[in-house]
Amino acid sequence: MRGFLFVVAALAVMGLAFWAYQENYKTQATMRETRDLHAQIGAAHERLGMLRAEWAYLNRPDRLADLAELNFDRLELLPIMPEAFGRVDQIIYPLPPIAPITNSVTLSSGTILPADDAL
Repeated sequence: MRGFLFVVAALAVMGLAFWAYQENYKTQATMRETRDLHAQIGAAHERLGMLRAEWAYLNRPDRLADLAELNFDRLELLPIMPEAFGRVDQIIYPLPPIAPITNSVTLSSGTILPADDAL
């Protein structure tokens, strides 16, 4: 009986060692993947910063004014002047549509009756 318990204990220790070995490799693979993802995120942030700088460079007002002047015959773009803008109170908003009256009410001397019961 004692020998059987030793064999079972040895098998349990070997099984746990195998499990720990597998978990160690899974953990290392996950950590490697996490490092790679962090590197990709860092590269994406660098690219984003570069694209923002390039966008700011391409949208310089003096450059855009020169481009508008060079392509005036095709685009007919005029320089922006303060007189080109209006005020908010000058905007005419459309009035909301008025719904037709379907249930009329007839008023008498002191009582309010629906149109169906008035006559």
